[in-house]
Amino acid sequence: MERHQVQSSALQSVGYDPENKILELEFRDSGGVWQYFKLPATVYNKFSHAPSLGNYFVTKIKGKYREMKVA
Repeated sequence: MERHQVQSSALQSVGYDPENKILELEFRDSGGVWQYFKLPATVYNKFSHAPSLGNYFVTKIKGKYREMKVA
């Protein structure tokens, strides 16, 4: 999945596959890459426009969607 760099203290890059509803995040601290499954495009749009990507991730995504570490 292609990711793009983001301005965030928590995240390095973000990618989204709307066809399969998969969000992919690369974290700054660990350098780890995680995927989040069955994430609706509406949630991704709100996430991508949030004032704080890290805060939106922690409050609206983490623990609410199935996740898997991919790198």
